[in-house]
Amino acid sequence: MDQFYSSNSSYNKERQAPDHDIIMKGRKKIEITGVKHVESFDHEEFLLETVMGFLAIKGSQLKMQTLNVEQGVVVIEGKIFDISYLDDHDGAQSKGFLSKLFK
Repeated sequence: MDQFYSSNSSYNKERQAPDHDIIMKGRKKIEITGVKHVESFDHEEFLLETVMGFLAIKGSQLKMQTLNVEQGVVVIEGKIFDISYLDDHDGAQSKGFLSKLFK
């Protein structure tokens, strides 16, 4: 029975540390992995919580093409102007994403 229930399975390791990648194609399409939560979005800005911190994407005519919550994947289309992280992922206490957003 131990052969079926290994405590060192790679599945558990993968679930503990998901990857976070950003792939942009021609400033018109961006694919983001490692997304935990979509905080807010409209045609000019998306605010996403990722495994590496809060991520803001600014642009014009932005729209969500794909949202896969189980895999943590978001695909956004439109004219992309800016991509920036709003908090410090090095372990320092952050002030909060709203205070940094409205600096």
